Amino acid sequence: MTTAATTPSSRPAVPPTRLVRLHLVSRGIPACLLALAGCAVTLRIALHWIPRSGPGARQLPLLLEAAAAAIIGVVTRSPFGEPERATGRWLPVLRLGAGVALTALAFGALAAGSAAAHLDYGYLALLRDLAGMTGIALLAAAVVGGSMAWLGPLAYWALAISRDWTTPWVWPGRPPHDLGAALCAALVFAAGTVVSTVRGARDSVGE
Repeated sequence: MTTAATTPSSRPAVPPTRLVRLHLVSRGIPACLLALAGCAVTLRIALHWIPRSGPGARQLPLLLEAAAAAIIGVVTRSPFGEPERATGRWLPVLRLGAGVALTALAFGALAAGSAAAHLDYGYLALLRDLAGMTGIALLAAAVVGGSMAWLGPLAYWALAISRDWTTPWVWPGRPPHDLGAALCAALVFAAGTVVSTVRGARDSVGE
């Protein structure tokens, strides 16, 4: 009696729930969630102490939004590198789901952190600014690697507060209901999401 050789196609498939769990753990998503919660707590404390008028009322919350976007960009880094790209056919779906879900969770956490407090520009601007800077972080991860993705949103934050820009591409300086600024932020988020889904973060030399 002969036994057929085991081939890759005959191996039992990994259950979807386990596949998702392994992907999340490999990216350090649990630590990411704790960091996002820390941003929310810091925002709550900051809004309690900073004056409701003045530059700090806008700049500090925007910095925490940039930090949340940077955290999302950093966790796109893969610890497995090219082998994962070659074998993970569900990898684009997992990247897309993780990126969108983390952005939504970051918005929820920051919105909860600013509840019952004065948030300059309100929740609409919070969603716009966070989504746009997350797109920048995802694009930065594809260019310089996930470990350095934080450079993108933090550099953009420094640009946004450095002077009074009038272009909608520097959306944090625009009013919350500015359609052009919202479209620019949405386009950057969409571009970052597409690039992250298709390509992922750039591998470092160690990976």
